[in-house]
Amino acid sequence: MNSTLKNIKLSTANYPLIIPISMFFSFISVFISFGILILIYSTKRLHTIPHLLICNTCVSTIFYSTVQGINYIYLIFLTSDTSDISCRYRAYFGYMSIASVIYSYLLQALSRLLFSIFDTKHPWIRSFKNFSIFIIINWIIVILIPLPALITKDIYFRPTFLCWVPKEKFLHAMYTLFCYYLIPTIFIIVIYINIYYRVKYCQKTKLESLKKIQQNRNLEILRNICIFIGIYSFGGIPTLIHITTRIDTFYSIGIVFLSLTVTIERICTILLDREIRNIIKNYFCQIKPTTTPIISRENGLTYSQMSQRQIRDYLNDNVELIQQV
Repeated sequence: MNSTLKNIKLSTANYPLIIPISMFFSFISVFISFGILILIYSTKRLHTIPHLLICNTCVSTIFYSTVQGINYIYLIFLTSDTSDISCRYRAYFGYMSIASVIYSYLLQALSRLLFSIFDTKHPWIRSFKNFSIFIIINWIIVILIPLPALITKDIYFRPTFLCWVPKEKFLHAMYTLFCYYLIPTIFIIVIYINIYYRVKYCQKTKLESLKKIQQNRNLEILRNICIFIGIYSFGGIPTLIHITTRIDTFYSIGIVFLSLTVTIERICTILLDREIRNIIKNYFCQIKPTTTPIISRENGLTYSQMSQRQIRDYLNDNVELIQQV
């Protein structure tokens, strides 16, 4: 049964502007995620538990970008579909895709906490089997959490609006805010702070000769914690402001910020993961053109690295000079 479309306020969002921007960031996220998946699959040294969880986040990112893209297509091109049931299913998968990304981050944080607590006493916890079970449980939670979007009638078709919970349904809107964003984000922040203090405590128990190395590692962990906390906080702020203040401008900003946050997190995964970063760096170093030092007769010094083509042209032009040298 379709909703009554009379007396429904139309959205003031500038969709021709914000949707292409959001899709652009989503495309970058998908591209990076596929690249990370291929890199981890093809590199044996990356077949580890942390990188397995990174792959899970990549799958969640691809799922999120695909679902949001479908929702944008319905919003712009398939306007004839005014079914409330269809809208609820789009909302369900939309919220599910958002939850899949943020809860995959939470699973990564939990894994690091488990490693820091039980790694030495219970090495069995690092098995792929255990973390495969954790990933399955994570997806079961992701499937169950958005069910209110289907079992209630709070979501209905509204022209020019994405299929989300209307801000008038305050309790349901707060549920989405807390369950899909605030609660997992708070847990992530608490876990990373706990990890930092555990590393700092372990530093005091080690030998003095290792103190400088541990201090550097301590600062690196703190830096990474600050970066990820900033990312997790950054993405949901416009949506939080929109729900609490009901200012429509933040509705548009929130759409873009969700995709932007996911893209930033994917980029940070490459920059902050030492193994992935080094493999990519080594790859690009290998494809650089071969260079050879050229000797100048004028000053007798070695200078200017040149490509093979430049060297060949230089030798052809200066055969006699090279022979004399």
